[in-house]
Amino acid sequence: MVRLIMGIKGSGKTKQLIELINNAAKDEPGNVVCIEANRNMTFDIANQVRLIDAQEYTLDSYESFRGFISGLYAGNYDISQVFIDNLCKTIGCDVDAETEKFLNWLDLFGEKNNIKFTVTVSGDKDLAPEGMKKYM
Repeated sequence: MVRLIMGIKGSGKTKQLIELINNAAKDEPGNVVCIEANRNMTFDIANQVRLIDAQEYTLDSYESFRGFISGLYAGNYDISQVFIDNLCKTIGCDVDAETEKFLNWLDLFGEKNNIKFTVTVSGDKDLAPEGMKKYM
C-alpha cells in the first residue's frame, strides 16, 4: 500500500508526515522506518523510529532507491511501515513518469511484503500524472 502526500513547498507535507510517523511509532506492531533527504526531523520524531539520512547513501536514482528499500527489508523482515520524505529531492529529479513507475513498484513491493509506504513529493497535486493520483 502506498499513500502519497503531494503539495507545493510550504503546504504542510512534512508536518503531516511527522504526525503520521509518530502515530505509527505508537500503533504499529512492526518496525517503522523514515528515509529523509537530510536529518531535519531528528528531534521531531519518536526515538524508536529508524531515521535514515539518504545523503549517507548514494540514492541518486529510482533504481538505487529500489535496491536500498529491498536491502532494508532483506535485513529486517519486521519492517511494517516506511516513510519517505521528499522523494524527488532525495533522488535529485522532478516528478515524471519514472516517479510514477517507482510508486507502482513500491505498491507491489508493499503488497507482497505487507509494508505500508507513505511518500511526500513537492509539486502541485493538480498537475500530478493520473497514475500518481490514485495514491493520494
